[in-house]
Amino acid sequence: MHLAAQAGVRYAMENPSSYVHSNIAGLVNMFEVCKSVNPQPSIVWASSSSVYGLNTKVPFSERDRTDQPASLYAATKKAGEEIAHTYNHIYGLSITGLRFFTVYGPWGRPDMAYFFFTRDILKGKSIPIFEAANHGTVARDFTYIDDIVKGCLGALDTAKNSTGSGGKKKGPAQLRVFNLGNTSPVPVSDLVSILEKLLKVKAKRLVMKLPRNGDVQFTHANISSAQKELGYKPTTDLQTGLKKFVRWYLSYYGNGKKNVQ
Repeated sequence: MHLAAQAGVRYAMENPSSYVHSNIAGLVNMFEVCKSVNPQPSIVWASSSSVYGLNTKVPFSERDRTDQPASLYAATKKAGEEIAHTYNHIYGLSITGLRFFTVYGPWGRPDMAYFFFTRDILKGKSIPIFEAANHGTVARDFTYIDDIVKGCLGALDTAKNSTGSGGKKKGPAQLRVFNLGNTSPVPVSDLVSILEKLLKVKAKRLVMKLPRNGDVQFTHANISSAQKELGYKPTTDLQTGLKKFVRWYLSYYGNGKKNVQ
């Protein structure tokens, strides 16, 4: 399973080369090693829901277009899916790509909204609440880490063998892509309300226009393929997942006095 990547939509504007190096060159390096070993491994790797880009049709299905990325991060993940197709076609590598939808939970990334909202609410700082240009709601299909792990295990358990040997393809190999989401988009403002209740602190909300930095207005996963093929069934709603995250956060960082690095 290949999960290494440079993640995050906004940082891609500051350091684009790191995304190309990690998400494209890094993926190619991994495929290059895998194609030549005997036996070839079956590969499961992390793509992203960001590949759906500027799509307005929801929920997002694996059959929908992914040719209009809204960020460089999304473009590198889309490129990764095309590279996976190439190595499957030429070398017989069995490859499964998983499009994660807004993963959250304990030990998560500090640059994710739920994480730094928690930090800044506890410190009494203002938090940005974005709204779309048409005053529309910004919503995300928040997916708890334990549910994502179940989907990953399902992909590993159902992966078929690669068909190449010594860098040469000997027959058609499995090539798949699946959405792993929660199927229940939640407005970011509602996420803040849940955090306020769990932290027992009123947030200082600063409503702002959604910046044109790669963020999209909404994400919403159609998981019917993952349900059918992987037995994927998310069971953690946002209230329950955030409760677990806040319990971990307070245990690890205390009441906000320790800085998050």
